[in-house]
Amino acid sequence: MGVVEWKGSQLFHNGEPVQILSGALHYFRVVPEYWEDRLLKLKACGFNALETYVPWNFHERKPGQFRFDGMADVERFIQMAGELGLFVIVRPSPYICAEWEFGGLPSWLLADSEIRLRCLDEKFLNRVDSYYDELLPRFKPLLYTNGGPVIALQIENEYGSFGNDFRYLEYIRQAMIKRGMDVLLFTSDGPTDSMLQGGSVPGAWATVNFGSGTKEAFAKLRQYQPDQPLMCMEYWNGWFDHWGEPHHTRDAADVSTVFEEMLEERASVNFYMFHGGTNFGFWNGANCQLKDQYEPTVTSYDYDSLLSESGEPTDKFFAVRDSIARYKDIGKLKLPEPMGTRAYGEVVLTEQALLFAQADRLSAPVRRTNPEPMEKLGQDYGFIAYSTWISGPRAKQKLTIQDVRDRALVYLDGKLQGVLERGKPELSAAFEVPEEGAELTILVENMGRINYGPYLRDPKGITEGVRHGFQFLFGWTIHCLPLDDLSSLRFGPAAIADSPSFYRGRFEVEEAMDTFLRLDGWTKGVAFLNGFNLGRYWNIGPQHTLYVPAPLLRQGSNDLIIFELHGTANEVVTFVDTPDLGPADKE
Repeated sequence: MGVVEWKGSQLFHNGEPVQILSGALHYFRVVPEYWEDRLLKLKACGFNALETYVPWNFHERKPGQFRFDGMADVERFIQMAGELGLFVIVRPSPYICAEWEFGGLPSWLLADSEIRLRCLDEKFLNRVDSYYDELLPRFKPLLYTNGGPVIALQIENEYGSFGNDFRYLEYIRQAMIKRGMDVLLFTSDGPTDSMLQGGSVPGAWATVNFGSGTKEAFAKLRQYQPDQPLMCMEYWNGWFDHWGEPHHTRDAADVSTVFEEMLEERASVNFYMFHGGTNFGFWNGANCQLKDQYEPTVTSYDYDSLLSESGEPTDKFFAVRDSIARYKDIGKLKLPEPMGTRAYGEVVLTEQALLFAQADRLSAPVRRTNPEPMEKLGQDYGFIAYSTWISGPRAKQKLTIQDVRDRALVYLDGKLQGVLERGKPELSAAFEVPEEGAELTILVENMGRINYGPYLRDPKGITEGVRHGFQFLFGWTIHCLPLDDLSSLRFGPAAIADSPSFYRGRFEVEEAMDTFLRLDGWTKGVAFLNGFNLGRYWNIGPQHTLYVPAPLLRQGSNDLIIFELHGTANEVVTFVDTPDLGPADKE
C-alpha cells in the first residue's frame, strides 16, 4: 500500500520527501485519441503529476443518466497517466469553475426554482450524493492506497470566493470519506483572509491559487496553516479569453521566473494549465462579476499554456522545462512525433436549410401562457425559439424582454427587427404591427452559463416577461433547439438569406491531419463536422479559427454543417494549417 501524506511542513511519498510538480490537463477538452500524446509531453517537460477536474454536467446530462465513455472516460484517462508513471490529482466537483459551462454543475438543477447551490441545502445534497454514488466508486481502485495513481482529491473548489457554509464543506469531505476516498483531501482558494477562512476545512490540506506574488501568497497561507506543506494548486501561467476582448498571453520568461520562486520555497506546484484544449460544443462558461457585465468565454481554451491548443510545445514549455532541470535531473528531452497540420483549402457549402421553416423537424413545439426558460422545459444547451401572434394595427413601440439570457434575435413575420443582448442596454428592437397582425418570433442563444462569481444561478432563454410597449404578451409556442441531432434537417440549394440557416457542404480528405476552420465572411454561429459540434464562432473575435483534431476527420467524404445566425453573402469556408486566436494582449 502506497501513500502520499504530509508530516509537518513536508510532503512524503512512502516515507521519502516528495515535491509535486503537476500540470493541469482536462480529458473533457481533448479528444481521447490525443490523451496519450498530451500526457507524454507532460512527463517530458519534467512534471511528475497530472491534475484534472471532473465536470458533473459532462457525466450526468440528464438526472440519473450517466456517461463514462469516449471523451467522458475519466477512468481510462487516469489509468493512462498511471501507466506513464505519473501521480494524479483529481478535483471531482460538484463545482469546478474551470471556465466550463455552469462551473460543472448540471443545468437541470435549475429546473427547481427552490434549490440552493453550493450550500447545505437538502435538495442539492441529495443530487450530489446520487452523483457521488456513481462517480466515487469508479475512483476507488485508482487510488494510490489501492495501487492506483490518484494521490489526492479536492473538496469543492475555491469555495472561499463564493461562501462560508462550513457545514456544507464538511458534508462534502465526509461524503468522500464514507465512499472510501482514503487519500489526501485538500482545498484550494485564493491567498486572502476571506477566501482562506471561507474555503478551508479542518483536517484537510489547504492550498492556494495565484499567478504572481509568490512570497505574499505563501506568507498568507502560512498564517492559516503554519505547519503544513506549501502548494500552489493553480499557478496561472496564462489566461482565458472572452468574446470581443484581446487574446491573452504571458511572457515565458516571466512564467519561469515566478515558477522558480516557488521552487526556492520548496513548494509543490500545479500549472493551470499545462494544456488547455478546446471548449467543444456548447461547453464554454461565462464570467459575470457585476450583474450587467456578462462575459462569455470563447471556444478555444488555448490559455497560452505550455502546449498550444493543438498540442504543440510552446516557448513556455521549454522555459519551464529548463527551470525544472535546474532543480532536479529530468534526463534528455523525449517528445512524441509531431502531429503536423494541413490546409485542406476552401469548401463550398452548396446546401441550405432555413431554421424557422424546419423548426418542427428539430423539436416538437410546446405551448405556454408565458415564455419559460430552457431548464423548465428540460433543455440544457443551444438555442430556443419563442413565437406569438400580435394583433394589429399598432403604432411603433419598443419590444422589451425583461430578462434575456443571453442574446435574442427579434423577428416580425420573418424580418429581423433587432438584436437584444444581455448587459447591452444600447441594443434595442422596435416595430409597428400592421392591421392584419403579425407573428413575433424571438430566437434566444444560450451563450454559456456563468461559471464563477455571485450570479452563478443562470437559467437560459427568456426568464421573465416580454412586452410590446407596456403590454405583456401571452400565448407562446416554444421550440427547444439543443442542436444535438441535425439528421432530420432537409436541405435544398444554398441561397442568400438573412435569417438563421444551416449550410452544408462536403469535402474529401486523403490523409487526416489537424486543421483549423476559418469562417471569414460569416458572422456568428456554430460549426458541426461529421456530426461533432466543433463550437461557436463569432466575427467580433478574438478567435477567428476553430481547431479541428485529425480524429474528427474521415478518410474520404466529410460532412460540414454551419449554423449561421445572420446569413452570409459567400457560402465558403476555408481549412487552414495555422490557428488565429486574435491579436495578443501581453500580460
